Amino acid sequence: MPATASALLTPEVLKEARRRERRVAWQQTRTAWLFIAPAVLMVSLFLLLPVVFNVILSFTKWQKFTGLDQFAGFNNYLRLFRVPYFSEALGNTAIWVVGAVVFPLAVGLGLALLLRNIPFQETFKSLFFLPRVLAPTAVGAIWYYVYAPTGVLNSAVSGIAGTPFDFGWLFDPATITGSVIVTFVWQTVGITMVLLLLGLAAIPKDPVEAARVDGASNFQIFRHIVWPLLLPTVLVVTILNVAAGFTTFDLLWVMASSFPGKRTLSLAVYMYYESFSNGAWAYGSAVAVVLGAMVITVSALLAVVQARVSKNIR
Repeated sequence: MPATASALLTPEVLKEARRRERRVAWQQTRTAWLFIAPAVLMVSLFLLLPVVFNVILSFTKWQKFTGLDQFAGFNNYLRLFRVPYFSEALGNTAIWVVGAVVFPLAVGLGLALLLRNIPFQETFKSLFFLPRVLAPTAVGAIWYYVYAPTGVLNSAVSGIAGTPFDFGWLFDPATITGSVIVTFVWQTVGITMVLLLLGLAAIPKDPVEAARVDGASNFQIFRHIVWPLLLPTVLVVTILNVAAGFTTFDLLWVMASSFPGKRTLSLAVYMYYESFSNGAWAYGSAVAVVLGAMVITVSALLAVVQARVSKNIR
């Protein structure tokens, strides 16, 4: 039988078999591409083409419907370093991104550690996640009235202090960024907590139980076992919050609607202001390119770190 089988496997038969395999593989690949073609077309039409057009636009003199056909070179990018508003917006963006990363992560991690072993965990998860489903404009409008001079916050302070208190939280440059960060934390802490709970659930129990038997404290267990194993999830959350921090616009725009210096609250707000309020679309496109490059660079670096940490854990 083996000799007969070997005799049947002639070069022509093997060649035909390989040809048939390639034909089947091509048919499967073609079918797969046919299924994903609409999605690829939509992404190209509504994402890639606008990005390419925006980059091209940043090298023109387009302003208020004129100058689209005039090449400006790198003038719009050089202008970024000459305009003080850009450096101010860049500094505020750095503060905003740090706050949008650190505080949701700290609060979300604390809640995840508190909720992971208690009854009715799903109920609490739903309650904390609920603000995430609200539109940022709605969240901004709600918290705008919370921070209003006659709003809930000042009324609570007045009741506690026993004296009238009408501080303008969203009108003072010293408090507006912190006030908006608190709102951002309120909206995003739910998804941060859920992701961290998933990371905690994936940690094996054997090392933790062995450490408890050896007399390790809860802090030692967290520091030497839980935190290193949770770090890949923490980095994923950080990447998401970094991207959100850089690109958040609607929340800032709604809450700072009455703030005189709102144009420099962040690069996203500054880009919108220059493009649609001043009509400097080419310059606004240059701001958008710089903002996009910053998001991609920071996210890529964090993704590399996350991949290396995950590889070391394995």
